[in-house]
Amino acid sequence: MSWKNNFEIWQQQTDLPSDLQADMQNLAQDDAQAEDAFYQPLSFGTAGMRGIMGAGINRMNIYTVRQATEGLARLMDSLDVTVKERGVAISYDSRHHSAEFALEAAKVLGAHEIKVYLFDALRPTPELSFTVRHLKAYAGIMITASHNPKDYNGYKIYGEDGGQMPPKESDIITESSRQADMFAVPVADESALREKGLLVTIGQDIDDVYLDAIKTVTINPTLTHEIGQDMKLVYTPLHGTGAKIAGPALENAGFKNVTMVAAQKEPDGDFPTVALPNPEDHAALAMAIETASENGADVAIAVDPDADRMGVAVRQPDGTYTLLSGNQIAAVLLNYILTAKADAGTLPENGAVVKSIVSSEFATAIADHYDMATISVLTGFKYIAEQIQHFEDTDEHSFLFGFEESYGYLMKSFTRDKDSIQATVMLAEVAAFYKSQDMTLYDGLQELFAQYGYFDEETKSMTFAGIDGADKMAAIMQDFRTQTPTEFGGVPVVKTEDFDQQTVTTLATGVAEPLSLPKANVLKYWLEDGSWVAVRPSGTEPKIKFYVGTKANTQAAAEAELEAIQKSIADKIAE
Repeated sequence: MSWKNNFEIWQQQTDLPSDLQADMQNLAQDDAQAEDAFYQPLSFGTAGMRGIMGAGINRMNIYTVRQATEGLARLMDSLDVTVKERGVAISYDSRHHSAEFALEAAKVLGAHEIKVYLFDALRPTPELSFTVRHLKAYAGIMITASHNPKDYNGYKIYGEDGGQMPPKESDIITESSRQADMFAVPVADESALREKGLLVTIGQDIDDVYLDAIKTVTINPTLTHEIGQDMKLVYTPLHGTGAKIAGPALENAGFKNVTMVAAQKEPDGDFPTVALPNPEDHAALAMAIETASENGADVAIAVDPDADRMGVAVRQPDGTYTLLSGNQIAAVLLNYILTAKADAGTLPENGAVVKSIVSSEFATAIADHYDMATISVLTGFKYIAEQIQHFEDTDEHSFLFGFEESYGYLMKSFTRDKDSIQATVMLAEVAAFYKSQDMTLYDGLQELFAQYGYFDEETKSMTFAGIDGADKMAAIMQDFRTQTPTEFGGVPVVKTEDFDQQTVTTLATGVAEPLSLPKANVLKYWLEDGSWVAVRPSGTEPKIKFYVGTKANTQAAAEAELEAIQKSIADKIAE
């Protein structure tokens, strides 16, 4: 069906909400925007469904939310009746329409006689993951667009393990939702659902048990309560969900001197103080750094609106602050976890770290030093969650730490998604440890570089918006796949991993062997000196991401090689 046909169907609807009616009138005057809004449905990627809010099948609105939820409901209808009784937990962040979308999802599920546990107000994504497990629900829904601009919103579905819904079930939901007429999806009455006990409000009761679980993240409570009395921290939720839970969590761990960035503490879907609420961007941490500088804090912490990802700025010897990369944060967290557990005699012999295939080998070097295994999985924290479940089912390993280079971390498996609340509490403990040694986190990172070598990584993205974007990205991926690079930055490629073809090829011999990981549109190149390059399209945004990781004896050498590799990537694309 053409975009014009889809547009006409929407024009025929007489009961669109006023904001969507106004959007339709604007789109009627702009064919390019109308085509983008109606040429294809929003799709599920590695982190669910995400898009601009507005009218259209390629937009986030009550109809696309209802349609997606109908897909989940139909899946649950096909299963045992106890699945519907176990129900679905729903939470949401501070974005515009988030509360509305959450309630719409609840009413669709209720129309199928599926029980829903709906939070009384916004809550972090990791708490939603925890809630699914705690209530033994069949699924969870989180309304969020993570760090995207203010005109975006999104929709994540979680499985019964608390991890994001794996591809098999996600594909069934997508197929079922596409079969549903978005304007004919059954929607129950909220009051009737509450009277029947199918819509239950949750809130502080879940907060309390989640915060109790967070207490177990702390490894050395004596240290945190002693140093935490005076150590200064700055925290910002970037107008999102983080402050409500992170504040009590830090206090429970012993950190009494925490300053919340006042202008960013309250939830606000306009994100008025930042252009992009992304905790990995220096601009987003500007207020936190300013606050930290004013009071001499050791660390400034920022989390995105749904509080699953954490960014950090640390004080340097000259009193200024520098941002750590996601991989560097992972390294200092992991090193402390392994060191502290080893000192306490609680480091398991079969411990394992789980990371994504596009994350740093810095953590691998640290894990190797402690004879701990490192397991790499596809991008998407649900794959880390799958490994955790595998460990529990088989006793093959004891989970110690999971991370992605995109600022997502997990220490304890009571949550099965990246958890900035856990990460915030642990990072504060790491800072307290170094402070007890008259060091800062910055000093600690330099110490790790001296021990393990200088690792440098960077991710760059190319955006391909609009109708032709997917074709352009496909062409670039095809070129990399068929015209295999033999070098990057003058360093020879020795091995290529193609996760779509599920092969790993040694270039010197041409011998291809099978990869054990699931299929994914990812290419990874290993270079002669241990550096690497990975290329993959984003699962939630119209972008191709290029990941580069280098290692050298000096920081300057690692940075120089990274720059040379990035130039060679740009040159190849420009050919």
